[in-house]
Amino acid sequence: MSKILTIADLKKQAQRRVPKMFFDYADSGAWTEGTYRANEDDFQKIKLRQRVLVDMTNRSLETQMIGEKVSMPVALSPTGLTGMQHADGEMLAAKAAEEFGVPFTLSTMSICSIEDVASVTSRPFWFQLYVMKDRDFINNLIDRAKAAKCSALVLTLDLQILGQRHKDLRNGLSAPPKFTPKHIWQMATRPKWCLDMLQTKRRSFGNIVGHAKNVSDLSSLSSWTAEQFDPRLSWNDVEWIKERWGGKLILKGILDEEDARAAADTGADAIIVSNHGGRQLDGALSSIAMLPKIVDAVGDRIEVHMDGGIRSGQDVLKAIALGAKGTYIGRPFLYGLGANGKLGVTTALEIIRKEMDITMALCGKRLITDIDRSILVQNA
Repeated sequence: MSKILTIADLKKQAQRRVPKMFFDYADSGAWTEGTYRANEDDFQKIKLRQRVLVDMTNRSLETQMIGEKVSMPVALSPTGLTGMQHADGEMLAAKAAEEFGVPFTLSTMSICSIEDVASVTSRPFWFQLYVMKDRDFINNLIDRAKAAKCSALVLTLDLQILGQRHKDLRNGLSAPPKFTPKHIWQMATRPKWCLDMLQTKRRSFGNIVGHAKNVSDLSSLSSWTAEQFDPRLSWNDVEWIKERWGGKLILKGILDEEDARAAADTGADAIIVSNHGGRQLDGALSSIAMLPKIVDAVGDRIEVHMDGGIRSGQDVLKAIALGAKGTYIGRPFLYGLGANGKLGVTTALEIIRKEMDITMALCGKRLITDIDRSILVQNA
């Protein structure tokens, strides 16, 4: 890992170590993947102002997200099937995030369960909720997150209907993987991944199997999840979820000023400007392109976060400059996890922290809390 200098380096390493179907799951977008690419590319259009002869000592990236102290304004995004990038992946990533002093968000569609992650962490983590038709199951999920002392609920709003991702369909993605000749070959060429997987019992959706009605085995699980995402989800549902939860609530998947205003009206604690990593509506604008518009619309009413396309500390700094109070990384930590487990996640966080720190200094700032649009070249 000593030669790993960038998130792109971790990506190459992960591609060599993770079976193709699971690497592709993390690395894919919907349809043409145009929005997935735009999420990354649009960051490059934003230029920074270099400043000189400014005191650059005693720098700090420490700030707060929804009132929680963080060592830098970066959280780990909720990502499905994380435990298929590396055995016990969610548990390892949560421990790495805790040690680093940043939030970890566990997905509903995780391999390790809420209870699994709670068993290896001492700092409260965040839980991401998908709303499904089985309301008893949703209430149970919320109660389990409360019992695990999760400090925030992240409600995802943009997955009522699943966007089509060609790579997953062509790969026949499943968890655990099917034992077809193609899948057996993919796993056989990744022996370390297989060895790690053989040493864990966590190979399916830990939050669902044994908890949801009529889901006791793996054969019924895939059809259940495909049928259960609720297309009727509305703003009215936010109200009862907020009441049931009773704690800090973050609404994820906002990409429009009108929706941002409606989200602020709910009394939630924060919104995440997000297009689901380019995995839902292909052809939508990038998250970073919409961020300043949404900040201008509601930034004085609700805390605004963003995710999508962040691949460096410079990207984080640009998002903060445009008004985000926090950012989220999904693929960067997944690449780290696939490359080298918990150490790889830490490496991803260290890369981002170092790039943020150096860039902030060269822009003439010492504190992340002082970063604003003044560090950006206007109309570049």
